[in-house]
Amino acid sequence: MSDYFAPHGGLPPQTQLMTGRAVFTEAYAFIPRGVFSDIVTSYLPGWEGTRLWLIARPMTGFSETFSQYVMEVAPGGGSDTPEPEAGAEGVIFVTDGEARLTIENTDHTLTPGGYAYLPPSCEWRLRNAGDAPARFHWVRKLYEPAPGIPAPRAFVTSDKDVAPIAMPDTGGRWATTRFVDPADLSHDMHVNIVTFQPGGLIPFEETHVMEHGLYVLEGKAVYKLNRDWVEVEAGDFMWLRAYCPQACYAAGPGPFRYLLYKDVNRHARLRGPGAFGR
Repeated sequence: MSDYFAPHGGLPPQTQLMTGRAVFTEAYAFIPRGVFSDIVTSYLPGWEGTRLWLIARPMTGFSETFSQYVMEVAPGGGSDTPEPEAGAEGVIFVTDGEARLTIENTDHTLTPGGYAYLPPSCEWRLRNAGDAPARFHWVRKLYEPAPGIPAPRAFVTSDKDVAPIAMPDTGGRWATTRFVDPADLSHDMHVNIVTFQPGGLIPFEETHVMEHGLYVLEGKAVYKLNRDWVEVEAGDFMWLRAYCPQACYAAGPGPFRYLLYKDVNRHARLRGPGAFGR
């Protein structure tokens, strides 16, 4: 049994009251774990024995840089041609079960906490060789090259093998597990894990250009999204557009942890989609 929450689908009974917490606003979307039902799953070309919840996708005027899937691969399922889009990079983070990931003919076994970065033009495939479903997050982004800087290399690691780094002057109550060095300019996105111990908080309203996807892996907290304080728990997803104010208070009783996407390390585009120039 892993410490990471993973949805199992199903449907609520017909006797259940409709008292959900889902909301979509101009600045953020909040998708509570109760939304992860069978009727909102999707299927992908080239993937066998697989369904997914597509929880973020580029949308004009909202979050434009990434997509995020919550994948469920049945025993024997998977794909030999997983990524259809040229130039796409990806991160896989396993929350349940076991996946066999092959990168450039090298096999890796990913168990809960397993993390893989897949650079653009990387040849990879994934299979579930176990006897239980494999569940994982798949974050995708079109890689943005930078002049004179080579693209990153693929790597595989684990949440258990990377020590969290405490934020300054927090007494360890707020820490980030960084799978990539923030100063490594070859990377144009970070997918990290943020951990708050009970009583930990973000004591100011973060307001910045980075878009965010935050999937709660463990625990509960109250999170400020734009003007609203929202109670969140394991299995909930928060999707923030650029400049959406955010803050957090971890009420406990245990650690509050979430998988965090953000776009980093590149100039703002002055031409093209979302820009003024042509």
